[in-house]
Amino acid sequence: MSPETEKQSLLTGAEPVLYVTDFPAALAFYTQKLGFAVDFTYGDPPFYGVVQRDRARLCLRLVEGPIFAGDVREREELLSASITLDSAAAIERLFLEYQAVGVPFHLRLTTQPWGARNVIVRDPDGNLILFAAPAD
Repeated sequence: MSPETEKQSLLTGAEPVLYVTDFPAALAFYTQKLGFAVDFTYGDPPFYGVVQRDRARLCLRLVEGPIFAGDVREREELLSASITLDSAAAIERLFLEYQAVGVPFHLRLTTQPWGARNVIVRDPDGNLILFAAPAD
């Protein structure tokens, strides 16, 4: 390794921030519907927190109103987060799990032309969360 390479910092993850207008409802959705656990919340009453499922972490931040005007987020499919799974079997299980508890889908389980299997869910605030895996 060159001295320049040795000095590079190691990036260990990314944690998207999702803007929500009802913090308790958002926590309930991510824990009760999507199977995440609360890592922590901050504030009294809470206005910020992190939820985690396996190695995927999402930050939730309370805001007073919608961040996007109108239907632009849904129309343009503006994703708030992308979470990867390791196999087609894993994403199929996840899709069935979410379907069984009534999670709203923006995109149901689909095989894309580029070789990915995708599911997009919509949270109560309209955040679009992509779950993606190789098609195998």
